Amino acid sequence: MTLNRREFLNRSLAAGMVAGCATYNQPARARATSVNEKIVVGVMGLGRGKGLINSFAPSPNCHIEYVCEVDSRRLAEGASHVTKLAGNNPQQVVDVRKILDDKKVDALVVAAPDFWHAPATIMACNAGKHVYCEKPASHNAQEGEWMVQAARKHNRVVQLGTQRRSMPAYISAVKKLHDGAIGKPLLARGYYFNPRPTIKKGQAAAVPEWLNYDLWQGPVPEREYRDNLVHYNWHWMWHWGTAELGNNGVHLIDICRWGLDVDYATKVTTAGGRYRYNDDQETPDTSVSTFEFGDRAIIWEGRSFYKPIAPEAPKHEVSFYGENGTVTVSHTTVNVYDAGGKLLEEEKHPAGDQFHIDNFLACVKDGKRPNADIEEGHKSTLLCHLGNIAYRTGKALQIDATTHKPVDAEAGKFWGREYRNGWQPQV
Repeated sequence: MTLNRREFLNRSLAAGMVAGCATYNQPARARATSVNEKIVVGVMGLGRGKGLINSFAPSPNCHIEYVCEVDSRRLAEGASHVTKLAGNNPQQVVDVRKILDDKKVDALVVAAPDFWHAPATIMACNAGKHVYCEKPASHNAQEGEWMVQAARKHNRVVQLGTQRRSMPAYISAVKKLHDGAIGKPLLARGYYFNPRPTIKKGQAAAVPEWLNYDLWQGPVPEREYRDNLVHYNWHWMWHWGTAELGNNGVHLIDICRWGLDVDYATKVTTAGGRYRYNDDQETPDTSVSTFEFGDRAIIWEGRSFYKPIAPEAPKHEVSFYGENGTVTVSHTTVNVYDAGGKLLEEEKHPAGDQFHIDNFLACVKDGKRPNADIEEGHKSTLLCHLGNIAYRTGKALQIDATTHKPVDAEAGKFWGREYRNGWQPQV
């Protein structure tokens, strides 16, 4: 079942922008729990996961039973962080499969690297767990399709970590667009600029004693350890990462797609390159992607060596241009302008991850679909994958309306990937 976006918006606003869940087929819970019991959670990956613990641990609806991390230093720190916030001492594990084997666990938080998102989510669904998965949904398009299949097959609540879907400012902005505030919206623009430093040229090195590199690699084909890989620089290498387009672009593209009320692109182009540093980065540090949807389009611009400076980088990270005006939105502010650029309306709203985590926990209890259901999350992540494929092939991609795949044969080789023996995702 696909929820009509306008229905979702009305429900979200009426529910105080927290629960906002669509009706889901019951029962969705992993085990029979009363509404008064806490949802038992395991957190995988304690880089971004430590930040998510800030929202999960204090929730009266949540009990963090496990923390999982391949870096022994982070593992101990993450466990201490849970204790500080919630008062309990979570079990510490290196292998996520130990969490999935525990029948009392209701949900898995996947905050490991991108290449782990889909395999861990699919394994969790197969084990009867609900999933909060950080963005992007997947490392490649095929994985995203499998994630949707797994969620539906096992009737699991799977929320993607595109937190703007639950923030009041974005909900309000999209409602204005869908209610006709600027007529038909024709174009959406998002950007992400960040002055990232060079990752230098790495060397083969011994695996640090604090790192379980075998489990860090997990499902992906093995490669030798290099001294400039862990914990963040893998983002900029195709074997492991999804470029800045998948890393942060997905947040803005998701809102653009939602506001324009579009699903699958008909044509995708990306221009850009690696211009700033001579190092090991394979993904572009500068790129512009255009996603066409017949009579509407999304433009996303990214620069990874450039500090945002006005007026080139406006304070609002997403802008919508319509027949009769413009709507701009950031975490806290929504502005509406007429066709001549006159400010007609400005709204201020609270922001933060808590809205999104509360929505996920509410849906696990209620058996309903969350604001960033994996089907919607996959559609937005798919655009990022297509943008990366367009960059890697150097071609404008025509997209098949039925399969949603590029028509170009060369582009097809980037649709999926190979896996280590025994780690092939099974839906």
